[in-house]
Amino acid sequence: MLFLIEQVTKNNFIMAHKTTTHWKGRMLFESDNPSGNTVLMDTTDDGVVRQQGLSPKAMMLSSLAGCSGIDIVDILKKMKITDYRLQIDVVGELTDDHPKYYHSVDVDYYFSGRHIDEKKCKRAVELSVEKYCGVMEMFRKFANVNTKIHFQTQ
Repeated sequence: MLFLIEQVTKNNFIMAHKTTTHWKGRMLFESDNPSGNTVLMDTTDDGVVRQQGLSPKAMMLSSLAGCSGIDIVDILKKMKITDYRLQIDVVGELTDDHPKYYHSVDVDYYFSGRHIDEKKCKRAVELSVEKYCGVMEMFRKFANVNTKIHFQTQ
């Protein structure tokens, strides 16, 4: 079970998240998250044909896309923009040496729909990337992050 931990320090609230991860056998782990839901993580193992969950590193890329996507949808909703589709592709390049981590990350935002307001979509991405997405900021601590926006009208 997950708990939201708050500590009071001189009238400031510091929020922290706690997750608990359980080993389920072979290379499979189940972890809870702040919503109380669970997610599976694993990696390839001898004799295993298919993974049941995301690899931990791939989950980091998904977290980046999810964080930024949530920001963008929320910002566009406030701008009264609702008629669009959004896909976010994230590609991370790992270092050659252990411990391997992403040193370069490309984030591509794909907007499609009939009447896309490109200016507002670009502004929403910019606000997410530069101001709101905490996962994006974490990635910047160890990786060069590049973003591109693509539009396809139908």
